[in-house]
Parts: sequence; structure tokens; C-alpha cells
Amino acid sequence: MMMSPLPTLPYKIAVLVFIENSHGEHLLLLRAKPPNLGSWSPIGGKLEVTTGESPFECAVRETEEEVGFQITTADLHLFAMIAEKAYEGQSHWLLFLFRCRRTFDVLPAEMEEGRFAFFSRSAINTLPIPETDRIALWPVYDRYRDRFVALRADCAPGRDLQLTTEQIC
Repeated sequence: MMMSPLPTLPYKIAVLVFIENSHGEHLLLLRAKPPNLGSWSPIGGKLEVTTGESPFECAVRETEEEVGFQITTADLHLFAMIAEKAYEGQSHWLLFLFRCRRTFDVLPAEMEEGRFAFFSRSAINTLPIPETDRIALWPVYDRYRDRFVALRADCAPGRDLQLTTEQIC
């Protein structure tokens, strides 16, 4: 059976920053706004493309804006780039995933985007998280957090998630 072509949708560029505390627990945000309303996810946000912001600069900015932690680009390790096609049928996303090399033990205050908590990696599997995070994002983190991988994901509604590896370093 021939698959129908993917829809023409806007393309968004964003970062996610994986932050741990000294116990190896992950800082997650219970999102109070779409996308991923009501789900736990790493912090992050969209690049300010009109200013020419780089993914690293965005990760530093979002870390300070969302959790108040001041980091530099040297504190970040880019471990994945994922091109998501038709996420929730709303837009295409180019995601840059960073692991923060510094640990933080302070729980950030609740904000308009949601509230924060630290979770062990095994506890994350029991949380309400986006299905694409369960199937792809966290397994990518587990496998490549100290390396680099480039992936493409077909997230179109009505299709099984198709994840294709484009490069591993």
C-alpha cells in the first residue's frame, strides 16, 4: 500500500536540555502549556531564529529562563539531533538534545510553563510523558548521551513512529 505524502506544515527548531542532580536524577517539567500539556519532559524551547541564535545559545538561554541555572556552552554536550516530521500533525520539528555536564541539586520554583521535579531514570518510565519521548527520546538518551546521533522520525498521526538513524559518532 502506498503511503500518502506528509502534509505541508510549519517547521520549528527547538532544544531540550537534560539536567541531572548529584544523585543522577533528571530534572523534568510538568508542562502546563502545549505542546505536551500535562506531560513531564526535559526543559527546552524554541530557537530565536530571527536573531541567528545557535542551538547552544538557545540551550544556555532556556536553562537560565526556565530554571534559573547559569551555564555556558562549554557545560553542554550535544548528543542528538532529531528531525520530527508531522509531530501531532501540527508541525515539523528539528530538535537538538543536550546533556548538561554540570549537576544541580536545587529544585526550581514553579512557573507559568509548569512545575519541576527530579526523577530517577526508572521512575521516568512510569510518568505521563509524550509517547514519542517514551518510544524514541529516552531510549536515544540512554544509548547516546555520551556520544552523538542524528535521527529522523516520522510522527504523522495514524502511522507507527518510524525512526531512522542518519549518523552515529
